[in-house]
Amino acid sequence: MSAILQLKYFFEKHGFNVSSRLADKLGMRVTSVRLFFIYISFVTAGLWFGVYLTLAFWIRLKDLIRAKRTSVFDL
Repeated sequence: MSAILQLKYFFEKHGFNVSSRLADKLGMRVTSVRLFFIYISFVTAGLWFGVYLTLAFWIRLKDLIRAKRTSVFDL
C-alpha cells in the first residue's frame, strides 16, 4: 500500500472524527456541532469580505474628499 493511501486512511480514522469527539465531550448531537462549524466558516469568510468592502468605501470616500489637483490654479 502506498504512503499516500496510508496517510489518507490515518486522517480519515483520526482527523475526521473531531466533531464526534467534541459532541460526545459536550453532550451534544454531532449534527449540531457540524452545523456550528459550517456556520462559523461562512461567518468568518463573510466578515473579511465586509472588512474589504468597508476599506474600499473608505478609500473611495477619501479620494472624493481630497481631490487631486495637478496645479495651483485648480483651486
